[in-house]
Amino acid sequence: MAQAPDIAVSTFAAWRARARNVPALLAAALDACTASPVDQAECVDVLELLVMLDCDTATQAAALWFALAQAAPDVYEANQSALPADVRRLVDGQQAAEKVWTLHAQPGGAASSEGLRRLLLAIIRDVRVVFVLLARQLARMRAAMTLDEGMRVRLARLTRDIHAPLANRLGIWQLKWELEDLAFRYLEPDTYRRIATLLDERREDREQFIRESLAELRRSLEAAGIRADLAGRPKHIYSIWKKMQRKSLAFSDLYDIRAVRILVDSVADCYAALGVVHALWPYLPGEFDDYVARPKANGYRSLHTAVIGPHGKTLEVQIRTHEMHRANELGVAAHWRYKEGGGADAEFEAKIAWMRRLLEPRADGEGELAAGLQTELVEDRVYLLTPKGEVFDLPHGATVLDFAYHVHTEVGHRCRGAKVNGRIVPLSYQPRSGDRVEILTTKVGEPSRDWLSPHHGYLNTARAREKVRAWFRRIAHDANLAAGRAMLERELKRLALPNADLAALPAHFHLKTHDELLIALALGEVAPGQIARLLQEAAQPPEPASPPPAASRVPTIDQGALTIEGIGNLLTVLARCCQPLPGDPVRGFVTRGRGVSVHRADCPALARLARRDPDRVIEVSWGRVPAQAYQVDIELHGYDRKGLQKDVTAVISNANIPIIASSSRMFVRTGEVEMRFTLRVRDYEQLSHLLAKLVALSNVVDARRVGAR
Repeated sequence: MAQAPDIAVSTFAAWRARARNVPALLAAALDACTASPVDQAECVDVLELLVMLDCDTATQAAALWFALAQAAPDVYEANQSALPADVRRLVDGQQAAEKVWTLHAQPGGAASSEGLRRLLLAIIRDVRVVFVLLARQLARMRAAMTLDEGMRVRLARLTRDIHAPLANRLGIWQLKWELEDLAFRYLEPDTYRRIATLLDERREDREQFIRESLAELRRSLEAAGIRADLAGRPKHIYSIWKKMQRKSLAFSDLYDIRAVRILVDSVADCYAALGVVHALWPYLPGEFDDYVARPKANGYRSLHTAVIGPHGKTLEVQIRTHEMHRANELGVAAHWRYKEGGGADAEFEAKIAWMRRLLEPRADGEGELAAGLQTELVEDRVYLLTPKGEVFDLPHGATVLDFAYHVHTEVGHRCRGAKVNGRIVPLSYQPRSGDRVEILTTKVGEPSRDWLSPHHGYLNTARAREKVRAWFRRIAHDANLAAGRAMLERELKRLALPNADLAALPAHFHLKTHDELLIALALGEVAPGQIARLLQEAAQPPEPASPPPAASRVPTIDQGALTIEGIGNLLTVLARCCQPLPGDPVRGFVTRGRGVSVHRADCPALARLARRDPDRVIEVSWGRVPAQAYQVDIELHGYDRKGLQKDVTAVISNANIPIIASSSRMFVRTGEVEMRFTLRVRDYEQLSHLLAKLVALSNVVDARRVGAR
């Protein structure tokens, strides 16, 4: 639960007595504050937190001088000139940050680009300001119960929107969790109390379970010769609620309410301890995370696993070294060095370089921090900058074309290209937080229907897609109808399904007529891949509820993916001439020595065989079996360019589709190129997605399944 730890002292005199040797710089600040009306309890709490973060004397003194500047501005101004330059700089940074809190409290202030810029300007002068801001905010949140409800809610909202995500960005977990829990407590009091009550109700049983688990685990580690420190790990209320929301779980279904932490001496011991844990208790598949080999973006490192512990109860186990634990709890503060001459390893230097890049000033005062404040609580947002320094936030996964529509509808309609950090990128490019995006437009332009296709990946936000649909709705009904018909015919040709039965399709999408289906397809409300999937399902009859009655024909025999009627137990072979896929109308031909050769119903080779030996043609249908791979040939036609074949194979590889064989030929006189690939695909939908992505490549004119012409 988010409760402030017991502070042993609440006055400057008591704190000085415990600290004993107080440096002169800090002593002067304490003397000035003692004689002034500052909140001593809050200041002592801030000092305790800064000591925990290993902040230097100048930072601690600056926190006190800032408190004095707020409580007695005249006293601070009288002493200001005598302060060291770095202390004055730290105080100025805190004063600038106070303006951000004022802006945040205004309507719409939480997403104000001006507020983000002011926060940036406050921080870039000296990164030590960050630690003071977080410590002071946590001290205020701990004492927030004494405030009226309105002030308490505003303070909690500010903590949720800025301070907790900032602590997460810097990896300062000790502050992050408490800030999150306190903000949650004041913003969602009923939910907070409900979860806290559930935790309290099970506390005794949970503590007994943890004691038993630790004892059993300690014996196993000692037997393996691994020296380790063990402890139960409390679960924070906000993180419990967030997991319940994200995974739609009840409190009783959470596996990590019961958790232990193992601290060892080396990375090798981490993995050795993991082996002991998995040998002692069965682990839950899919619940293992290796953040040692692949640390999180903020540097967090640990091994996480979940097991079935004593009494069949689930248990989360975290394993890390003592150094990892310190770094995880304090984040950047655990590595930062304020005194010159301090040693630094490669990891430390990388951390410092990351911090400097994060806070790097730009010509207009912007930096990556403006785009990274809400990385945990609003983890599905990215923050992007315009060339003028304005900040826009979009859902995670948004493309530069989504960004164009977010700026303005007309900018989106007229968008024909984009630059990210000065580099030309495709419209489907997904920028990251902190990127500077410039949209390239034409004077007069209109959106493309391809932008609505999910295969191309141009638009990933519902807001932008709806703006494009609205544009197309405004044009003539007949134009939408013609466009939808062309899209459907193109898809059927690509998949070699020119004679497919489409009568039942509108009902699947709750549409009344075939024309409504075509318009929905033109507006992007129905995707070609959905139609491909339905055609495949329609071609596979459902399994009968009971065995069919006896008849004069030989009983039906299931041959894997095929059901063969009217013949004995023979092997089935997919014909190489037409390579049928699940969902294709198919017929069989009884061969001599190779079983039943299965062809597409419209296969020319089958037609020739049927004219020669009509008695050997039999009925074949697709059965209901688990998905498997099927071989298919596709052809691409286009114009040659450098790297074309590499791009084509990359698209196929990224779709996780194996290439069995490939060939290409070049027509020198015209510059045309033809490529042919033999692939293994799962079904129509996968093939449809692939063909759409291939056609979207530069210089590719057409991509279709062989035999589609």
